[in-house]
Amino acid sequence: MYKDILVSIDLGNAEDEVRTLETAIDYAKAFGSRLHVMTVVPDYGMSIVGGFFPKGHEQEAIEHTNKALHAFTKKHVPDGIKHRHIVGHGSIYREILRYATEIKADLIVLSAKRPSPEDYLIGPNAARVVRHALISVLVVR
Repeated sequence: MYKDILVSIDLGNAEDEVRTLETAIDYAKAFGSRLHVMTVVPDYGMSIVGGFFPKGHEQEAIEHTNKALHAFTKKHVPDGIKHRHIVGHGSIYREILRYATEIKADLIVLSAKRPSPEDYLIGPNAARVVRHALISVLVVR
């Protein structure tokens, strides 16, 4: 049923994301799917903000994030689960949707965000992915 599963991980809250990854792994085992484990390095939205940082800082952040993602999956993805790593850069929800289309994902798995008074249902990025995705989205609480 699901051949390619895109699972989005927020490495800023890595330990809170373990359950999300475990859920995606369960689906991958059940359907023999390949996991595409993704995290996104957000951009600044406005070029004027980026001007306050040293040249090359975004590339360094992407490289650091790639290493952190590999370490995270090495610790949590069991042997035998086919997976690849994706580090996006830009708007979080847009990158998730873009990669889902690019890899022809059948399912997106992401977390709802930790509940807080201002986010009673799901966080803003998860909500946008759910609203705009052309495929099924599993939101893990």
